[in-house]
Amino acid sequence: MNAFLRVLSVIVLAACFFACESSPGLYSWGSYEQQVYAYLNGESPGEQLTALERDLEKIEAGGRAVPPGFYAQMGLLHIDMGNAAEAVFCFTMEKTLFPEAAVFMDFLLGNLTNR
Repeated sequence: MNAFLRVLSVIVLAACFFACESSPGLYSWGSYEQQVYAYLNGESPGEQLTALERDLEKIEAGGRAVPPGFYAQMGLLHIDMGNAAEAVFCFTMEKTLFPEAAVFMDFLLGNLTNR
């Protein structure tokens, strides 16, 4: 009986895991995590921004939500590329979508306007 319960437990856990993995979730992450990794490793901001913009089009087309930090990351990439107006737009979008990020976005916006 004990072995039967173990096997049953494994089957139930596996079913739960695969059910969670296959559910769409609230956010569509696209290549966001890979682009943050690339950013931290000093890779080309232009390529990263292009990938995130492509992801944004897919997210919007699929009717999904943009994940937290997505617009902020795009804003940082715009700063690296010298596009201050685009960075302001991205930071403002991040602040609008995720009010809990307002303090940090205000900090970034303040630093951007004090340049």
